[in-house]
Amino acid sequence: MQRQTATFDIAEGRYDILKHEMLNWAQQFSIFLFLDSNNYTDKYSRYACMLAIGAYDHVAFTSLEQVQQWHDEHKDWLFGHIAYDYKNELESKLSSAHQEKIGFDNLYFFQPEIVCTINAAKTQITISSLGITPLEVYKTLLFAMPDEQPASLPKLSFKQRIDKTQYLQTIERLRTHIADGDCYEINYCNEGYCADADVSPLEVFYALNKLSPAPFAAFYRNDEAYMMCASPERYLRKEGSTIISQPIKGTAKRGADEVQDAQIKQALQNSIKDRAENVMIADLVRNDLARSCETGSIQVDELFGIYTFPQVHQMISTVSGTLKSDAHFTDAIRYSFPMGSMTGAPKIKVMQLIEQYEQARRELFAGTVGYISPTADFDFNVIIRSLFYNAETKYLSYQTGGAITYDSQPEQEWEEMRLKAWALERIFS
Repeated sequence: MQRQTATFDIAEGRYDILKHEMLNWAQQFSIFLFLDSNNYTDKYSRYACMLAIGAYDHVAFTSLEQVQQWHDEHKDWLFGHIAYDYKNELESKLSSAHQEKIGFDNLYFFQPEIVCTINAAKTQITISSLGITPLEVYKTLLFAMPDEQPASLPKLSFKQRIDKTQYLQTIERLRTHIADGDCYEINYCNEGYCADADVSPLEVFYALNKLSPAPFAAFYRNDEAYMMCASPERYLRKEGSTIISQPIKGTAKRGADEVQDAQIKQALQNSIKDRAENVMIADLVRNDLARSCETGSIQVDELFGIYTFPQVHQMISTVSGTLKSDAHFTDAIRYSFPMGSMTGAPKIKVMQLIEQYEQARRELFAGTVGYISPTADFDFNVIIRSLFYNAETKYLSYQTGGAITYDSQPEQEWEEMRLKAWALERIFS
């Protein structure tokens, strides 16, 4: 079936209302993915926000090769996710033994019935649809107003999968692995969970997105599994033959006033520990991209950039390369997944240690959601600062952590992990 596309103007001041209309309409579908830039723009920005609704084709992909083959044949939009545990399909030495709680497949993409994109200037919405005209979709959106009495969030308390004593002890064990030469840096995370949470996923996303607006925010439903994401990090982007990755390593809490905030920002910029973590991951990304990009094309466009978000300052680097002329676009994903900022180095060894020391299956956490366009361009985030919910079992969870190096101080690592967790827990307090 041929996809129909039309563009409609957005009246001044109506952008935020239109976003709410899009999200409210999406609730009737068993699958959708909403991506929101939250007004952050840079030279890589394509859209202010995007919404993919309904699965015209639930594609039963089991590998990235099948994603490539499907796209070569159909040349249409694909939206979906790659869970962290897809690593086991990419490397035979890896496995995941912890229990699944939320229910996302390791690899899932869908061909959406409807794709709505709003341009970066927020002046136009483009609707691309199958089986329904764009005008019908646009008219439906105009009447998809929110309820007058939105559901409120309950007060919830979260249990920690790993308590503070065990967390500190594990940091020391990981420092021993580093001292013994097993690895240089390892990302170590802890799960916070509520086993009987009766919440509205849409209201959770609204609350999270209001308190922690981020450039790679996402609200995702896949049957009974939901993700509410406030990620500041881009994993991988392709435009033409250019591939970029923007790993984050280095986090500092915002100050109480402008003077303190500026001091904290400068301290992060000068932090030897954070710069060491960041440059190790930037080097890892360079090596990952080199496997799918032309020799000599890899470059670090920005190193140790400091970016400010509502809760924290972050140290972000940008690495780019030119995809090999004989490479498929999924090669860039295959040879760089999972993203180095969520593993450490060397990758295979640290993923084995992550499985050994963490006490919860990562599932979608530390994976990615995003889209592949009809022209084979794509943009994927890093799934961090996120809440995950199974509407059937009422299980609500998140995972937070940080990069461990030999210079890591266990108490400081616990505080960094709890800082990130607080940004998620506070919407229920």
